[in-house]
Amino acid sequence: MSKPNKSKRILLSGVFGPFGVDDAYGRKENIMELFHNQVTKGQGSASFRFFHRSFGLYFIAANIDADVTVLDFPSKARFEEELKKGYDVVGISFIAPNFIKAREMARLTRIHAPDATIIVGGHGTAIEGIEERIDCDHVARGEGIRWMREFLGQDPDAPLVHPALPSAESEMINGIPVPGVCASILVPGVGCVNGCKFCSTSHFFERAYTPFIATGKALFEVACKIADERGTDAFFVMDENFLKDKARALELLDEMERHQRFFSFHIFSSAETIAAIGVDTLVRLGITFLWIGVESSSPQGNFEKNAGLDARKLVQQLRDRGIIVLASGILCQEHHTEENIQKDIDFMTGLEADMVQFMLLIPLPVTPLYREYKLAGRLLLDMPFEEWHGQKLLNFTHPHFPGDAAERWIKRAFRQDYELNSSTLYRVTETSLRGYKRLAALTERDTCLEARMGQLAKRARQYGNTLPALARLGVNDREKARARALDLELTEAMGTPGWVDRIKRKGAIALVARWRLRVRLFGDSIQPKTIVSHFAGKQDVGKSKVRSFEIPQLLKVLESLHGIRVAARGTLG
Repeated sequence: MSKPNKSKRILLSGVFGPFGVDDAYGRKENIMELFHNQVTKGQGSASFRFFHRSFGLYFIAANIDADVTVLDFPSKARFEEELKKGYDVVGISFIAPNFIKAREMARLTRIHAPDATIIVGGHGTAIEGIEERIDCDHVARGEGIRWMREFLGQDPDAPLVHPALPSAESEMINGIPVPGVCASILVPGVGCVNGCKFCSTSHFFERAYTPFIATGKALFEVACKIADERGTDAFFVMDENFLKDKARALELLDEMERHQRFFSFHIFSSAETIAAIGVDTLVRLGITFLWIGVESSSPQGNFEKNAGLDARKLVQQLRDRGIIVLASGILCQEHHTEENIQKDIDFMTGLEADMVQFMLLIPLPVTPLYREYKLAGRLLLDMPFEEWHGQKLLNFTHPHFPGDAAERWIKRAFRQDYELNSSTLYRVTETSLRGYKRLAALTERDTCLEARMGQLAKRARQYGNTLPALARLGVNDREKARARALDLELTEAMGTPGWVDRIKRKGAIALVARWRLRVRLFGDSIQPKTIVSHFAGKQDVGKSKVRSFEIPQLLKVLESLHGIRVAARGTLG
């Protein structure tokens, strides 16, 4: 591996936009918004809208001694403009559906920065023969910080610096901007040991877990530093199975209780880790959002991590404690037929989770499922990678779902969840109130539970201000009636809203109506603003100076009418 001088200038970039459109480089289903892409997409204008940065690029930049620029959400023209500034190294991060964009970016780099060393990274590097498919000098696979340090001739085992970053950009729900400072991103480690045969993340990191922050004490210290810098005690934890290290999680809880500082966390977890740590411990830990892979109702479509799981009971236990649940399921698995797939859709919607992710089974490179299907000759290897996003087509031959059958079923699943269970905005309001009432009913509460009850009260009141809008503009009569009933329950539990909340409630009705008009007239496409961040090396390690570039004027006009496993979240590792 070559070792350029550390003083050379480095550009790390995500793929270019526009995103979520049908053009020469992408597909409209591959939206640069995790939730609107594959979780709340069936809820139309009521969907959760926000963008996630290419977090891995920022972590690499903050942990190497070099002059680094991170370019996130660029246009093609903006990327070309940046190339002309004379970079010595250009890193391009992508996932499989964005392969053609990464290839084009490498081609442009050869034109505008012919002397630059080109590195490609992210989950897209699992594509077989990527070295021949993209004109690059190096392929960075696995954990990217160590790779880049070794490439630069720097100490791969140097202490890790955790940058302070927002977890999301441009947060909006049902046309209503989410108030306050958004949660910060927290990355305790990468990889997962569970090794589910369809999971690219687990196998991309060779079924191993690499901790960045190994102890609960260290995790607490990092959280304090980031929280003080960004002004929020809430975190979105980017870790495939955060609770797997039970000792670390419990030590974190001990630190929070000892210092009387009670952070809240949005996490990913699996059923067996939840069972091991206990749902009541999750409340004390401040777990406010939990993403769990339920996958299927049947033994044929399930995995070891869910052995013996009563998914519905677990979801209800979590929601009763104020924990928002996102349950994920996989459609068009091997055992599915036109006759039995509805059973799994009914099962997933019957969980009554706050959110449901439906994904089509997609064998991705590096997974055992991919190797198995390739050996059997079932992979559609001539299908463009732009279609390998799991929301429209299958990339393998399935005897029961030819043509557009898979797309019809996944659309049906999302719509059923929305019409039966109402909007996610309604559900998270209900969950917050359920958790608050449960804690309020306890005869004895220590300072930890008092803090958690206060957090739930604030969240229930904040989400509750949208209930009049849902009562007037809900998806159907069922949601409208449920919203009115929940509003009465909220008032009974927490008192009549004050004048500030009453103003917010009226404002929410106007914002929802305006957003629906915008969607009806112009569609719901939203493009993120370009973000440019500069990291100066040792003298400024871990800190970034960010400048946001304006999106095109047309999008500014459209924005004015309404007041973001896995979207393109590839990283260099």
